[in-house]
Amino acid sequence: MLPALILALVALGITLLRLWSYRAQMLEMAQVLEETPVESNLRLTVSMSGTAPRRLCQAMNARLEEGRRLRLEPQKREQELKYTMACISHDIRTPLAGAMGYLQLLEGEPDRQPEYLAIVGKRLEELEGLLDELFLYTRLLNDPLPAECGTLAALPPLWDALAEFYPQLEAAGVEPELRFEREDLKVWANLEALSRVYRNLIANALRHGGGRLTVSGRDGEICFSNKLLPGSRPDPEHLFDRFYQSSPARAKGGAGLGLSIVQELMERMGGRVSAHITGDTLEIRLSFSHT
Repeated sequence: MLPALILALVALGITLLRLWSYRAQMLEMAQVLEETPVESNLRLTVSMSGTAPRRLCQAMNARLEEGRRLRLEPQKREQELKYTMACISHDIRTPLAGAMGYLQLLEGEPDRQPEYLAIVGKRLEELEGLLDELFLYTRLLNDPLPAECGTLAALPPLWDALAEFYPQLEAAGVEPELRFEREDLKVWANLEALSRVYRNLIANALRHGGGRLTVSGRDGEICFSNKLLPGSRPDPEHLFDRFYQSSPARAKGGAGLGLSIVQELMERMGGRVSAHITGDTLEIRLSFSHT
């Protein structure tokens, strides 16, 4: 009887000691939480054995991490907004300043009116293109729903896009060449989104490339490739970043949103886009979903 009582008392003592240890560590954790600034990157640790204390510690760390993320989110959005506004301001001001400059020159040189008005018209066209990109990008940000897709013929919207850009392509000496496995090639896409993807990729080829623009197509994939202009070396790692511009591209206009819009639209259609540079050739590959 006595040994059993002794064992029971020992077991009770161990239990009470463990409970006291739990209580001490809980109080320590509570004190640390109370004394730690909200902006701290605190992570709690526990030296107690057992599953329950570790799970409690993990749960508290997860809540702390979520709280940090929620606190930092407004700061991140504010920084992104400032960056966006700075880029928009710069890119709109450039063609607008050019147009205003030639209008002022026109006052002193009326005999050169046709030449200056043509330049002003070109600058205003650049501004219209910038505003169009910005409007579409804003629309995409405010509409998170995926595009409604179906099985579409890939070539007709491409022909339309090339016809739309024919004057610019001819003036730049860029010759399109189509290499499709078959004329009835189908892709899973949204017609409006696919047309915009084509137009943005053609515009990108005009900014960065020269010579031949090759568009090839096979099942589930369409590839745009063109030779880069001398001195134009965009970084494939950042080509789809918002407002990314290589120096020559900025000189030719564009808000740096065209390829970012391409990526966004492809993802909404369940596809993806990638870029590679081999030698002096830029290749942008569209991969479409098969569903």
